[in-house]
Amino acid sequence: MSRYWTEVLVIASLACLYTCSLGANISYDSNAIIINGERRIILSGAIHYPRSTVEMWPDIIQKAKDGGLDAIESYIFWDRHEPQRRKYDFSGNLDFVKFFKLVQDAGLYAVLRIGPYVCAEWTYGGFPLWLHNLPGVQLRTDNEVYKNEMQTFTTKIVNMCKEASLFASQGGPIIIAQIENEYGNIMGPYGAAGKSYIQWCAKMAVSQNIGVPWIMCQQSDAPQPMINTCNGFYCDNFTPNNPKSPKMFTENWTGWFKNWGGKHPFRTAEDVAFSVARFFQTGGVFNNYYMYHGGTNFGRTAGGPYITTSYDYNAPLDEYGNFNQPKWGHLKDLHAALKLGEKILTTGNRTSKQYGNNVYLTTYTNANDGSRFCFLSNSDGSHDANVDLQKDGKYFVPAWSVSILENCNKEVYNTAKVNAQTSVMVKKQVGSSRHHKRLSWVWAPEAIKDTLTGKGRFKADLLLDQKQTTADSSDYLWYMTSVNMNGKSSSLENVTLRVRTQGHVLHAFVNRKFVGSQWGTNGKYSFVLEKPVSLKPGTNIITLLSATVGLANYGSFFDLVPVGIVGGPIELIGANSTWNISTNQWSYKVGLNGEANQLYNPNRAHLRRWKATQNVPVGRLMTWYKTTFKTPSGTDPVVVDLQGMGKGLAWVNGKSIGRYWPSFNADTNGCSDSCDYRGGYFSEKCVTNCGNPTQRWYHVPRSFLKNDGNTLILFEEFGGNPLNVSFQTVTVGTVCGNAYEGHELDLSCQGGQTISEIKFASYGDPQGKCGSFKKGSWEASSSFSVVENACIGRESCSVSVSSATFGTSNLGSVNGRLAVEAVC
Repeated sequence: MSRYWTEVLVIASLACLYTCSLGANISYDSNAIIINGERRIILSGAIHYPRSTVEMWPDIIQKAKDGGLDAIESYIFWDRHEPQRRKYDFSGNLDFVKFFKLVQDAGLYAVLRIGPYVCAEWTYGGFPLWLHNLPGVQLRTDNEVYKNEMQTFTTKIVNMCKEASLFASQGGPIIIAQIENEYGNIMGPYGAAGKSYIQWCAKMAVSQNIGVPWIMCQQSDAPQPMINTCNGFYCDNFTPNNPKSPKMFTENWTGWFKNWGGKHPFRTAEDVAFSVARFFQTGGVFNNYYMYHGGTNFGRTAGGPYITTSYDYNAPLDEYGNFNQPKWGHLKDLHAALKLGEKILTTGNRTSKQYGNNVYLTTYTNANDGSRFCFLSNSDGSHDANVDLQKDGKYFVPAWSVSILENCNKEVYNTAKVNAQTSVMVKKQVGSSRHHKRLSWVWAPEAIKDTLTGKGRFKADLLLDQKQTTADSSDYLWYMTSVNMNGKSSSLENVTLRVRTQGHVLHAFVNRKFVGSQWGTNGKYSFVLEKPVSLKPGTNIITLLSATVGLANYGSFFDLVPVGIVGGPIELIGANSTWNISTNQWSYKVGLNGEANQLYNPNRAHLRRWKATQNVPVGRLMTWYKTTFKTPSGTDPVVVDLQGMGKGLAWVNGKSIGRYWPSFNADTNGCSDSCDYRGGYFSEKCVTNCGNPTQRWYHVPRSFLKNDGNTLILFEEFGGNPLNVSFQTVTVGTVCGNAYEGHELDLSCQGGQTISEIKFASYGDPQGKCGSFKKGSWEASSSFSVVENACIGRESCSVSVSSATFGTSNLGSVNGRLAVEAVC
């Protein structure tokens, strides 16, 4: 037996040596991420696995790879994985191990951002609510209760990664890991405890022994060996706190998130490309797009408060996984240009020379063979530049742009010259409009007799904090009390109910009658509701329903931000007297009866609850609606148009597709038909969608759908009209190209559609933009016929933009440009 076990141990040791030999060595210096001795710049993109579905993952990952990325980054979402203390969930689209294995199968690296605080516009920053309710806990500071929970969860995630051999040191895809998240932005108020906490975070992370580098973003005092990194719209001026660390841009914000009642943010492809090119011009090594695919805040995961269900983020891949063109294509071209110089960028010496105001030539030179790679930038926000590089040529550099010069004498890319197609996405009604039939609805009232009569589940002699009371089990908390007005009959007229609440939505009832609703505006979650009420002698029942719309996710001590009517005050104001009823005995109930009875689940037997009436009630407060629909044909993404509804929650086949609020419109001011990409970007620049619902369409992943019919269930909080609800598919409607001399103009439709019509084609100096192109001062007469012959009847086509293609070789030194508008 002794010899047997000796042989077993020898075999096991050899197997371990073989396995370890498959692992990659990840190191770095100030100029490169070094993978098995190969010096690399890394282009990465954020894709959050819970914001899409398992079925969507392979397509999204492949599109990221096709877009020229080297790596995929994702946070780990603590609240989803540990919804109850020590009870874990890694199923379905929470299976991050499967997600990262798919990343590896696609031939990409991975970046693991454990946090476990994530911010991410995710409710409560990704913290589970039970953590907030632990005795003695203080979050994100030098607190033993919190640190024990953080280390326990971090260790569990690390061990799961090790068991699945996900770290590069084991042969897996993960080359970088992060601990904590943007703490440096908000650490000041935590004082000395914040500084000692960051030291502890670093030591705890290093003790995990994962074999790849650790990073801390936005942490200028990150202790070694942590690499401190930069987040923002621009990071070209960022310098790491250690001269031996690589310059890393962990969040290049490709757009911005949406708030209910807000406009749609838009960041141009030119400006995103400018920020990336400037970053690598100034010594950058790692760029990660936040987001590359934003996705959907399913369920009640959106944070804020007031962050929408859509987390599209104006990313290169839209909410549904479609190409957001021209951003995806323009960045793909940038990545290809950067990779041409990767070897020189990671080994060469960098020098810079100024050519006039805000114009710089940065030259990377390989000391061994003298090869060069250059960036020629013009960071002026309004003035173009003409630069004479003598033997290396003359260059026109538009304002707010960077030209990349291969061998320092050939422009291969300019951030302001977009050659990628522009796709105008459309929503197509399921079935032809002629045959489209309205959905057939049944309905059920939310049972509120118990709460309107003051009957709750528990009582307290104060106004409780909503998040602490509900523990995130529901958006809704009922506050109920009784007020005896005997002997006060002279004061029963002209009474006002005044409620000060910490948000986010409040509905008020007095003596079983609805008296009004209110919610925060302009992003302010606290407000005062004031409504006239009718009281009577004797007992009066005050019923208040408070609804959250995502919990705060950012800021110093954000976890302590009160929610609901906590503290009040709640007052009844008469002509001569004011009664503060905040300290009354209050009765409480968490959630809706419909939630408790799972009215959203079509597999539960609720036949007696649903009413099939000829006229479905509209504008009715607290009402459930149900309908059935067929799965749309094809492969294009599916959305449900909830125009006409108020606010509430939606489920398809029992799976939550999120909160809806199409009645909340953006204001009518601040939008423009044009957007100047030049100059620094900020979230309110170039906004769109003024005067329209912030979110009208809601993503229904195809994996949620069945072949034999589907059920949509809505809980309507305010009162809406379901009769105009419909299902649509999202696809490319019009495609435009505007490519420069020497490039290819590529056009493509989606979902099996072909190009059916060329609405405009001009090779010359066309003017305008997609949807309003017009001929310039000259054009090739063959423009239309060349493009038609190449594209009509095809799903995709490619046209070489050159004088030879269009038979205009006599133009001499004049460079043409091709603009095309086509219909899919």
